Amino acid sequence: MRAVRDLPSPNFDARRGPPDMLVLHYTGMETAGAAIARLCDPSARVSAHYVVDEDGSILRLVPEERRAWHAGRGVWQGETDCNAASIGVEIVNPGHEFGYRDFPEAQVAAVLELAADIRGRWTIPDARIIGHSDLAPDRKQDPGERFPWKRLAVEGHGLWFEPAEERISALGAPLGPGDDGLGVIVLRAGLHRLGYGLQPGGDYDDETRITVEAFQRHWRPTRVDGVADGETRATLMGVLQLATAESVTGVLS
Repeated sequence: MRAVRDLPSPNFDARRGPPDMLVLHYTGMETAGAAIARLCDPSARVSAHYVVDEDGSILRLVPEERRAWHAGRGVWQGETDCNAASIGVEIVNPGHEFGYRDFPEAQVAAVLELAADIRGRWTIPDARIIGHSDLAPDRKQDPGERFPWKRLAVEGHGLWFEPAEERISALGAPLGPGDDGLGVIVLRAGLHRLGYGLQPGGDYDDETRITVEAFQRHWRPTRVDGVADGETRATLMGVLQLATAESVTGVLS
């Protein structure tokens, strides 16, 4: 593990128990310096445990044993205080507002090392390695579709599934805003079961569209449009199978 430099932020409080989630963000500001200054500003009341710069350098702002204020309002797998349950990693990138760009190799390598290091200390299931947009799809887009989620999973951190073409075509026509019926009910139930705050039942409303976009940013990043086409739905089914298998394995181990 590469060296980590401490730059303490005052923005934290006590945890209620050990963390079991890893939440990845992008800084979403024009410069790394501006983002770090805000994360250490007591008046801003935001922070993260780590910041990973584009050159691969890592800052530790808050000890892992403390509750950093990085996630805000949101939910994942029924957890509504995601700050209390998670370790937050800010990855320097200007984001969608200021010129979203690919994450450099040095930065990605550092995130991979950091994820492995964190998971060496805490029990964090792959299904609980998520983006800020997963727990708060109505507010956030980060770290977004340019983040290499597939590589993270291939390296052993997170879930990834690529469905076969025949599985995609078997699901029929896309589902989108205004649709209702059994297909939408199954879609909403699947997204909820994976971890999103979207409740089962109902039609393909705006909340469904936003949640589908969040799922696509993480698990089907080639097209983020909020339409649940066959590829999106087949991917959801596959990711759910992986998450279920992981959960069963965890219970039996």
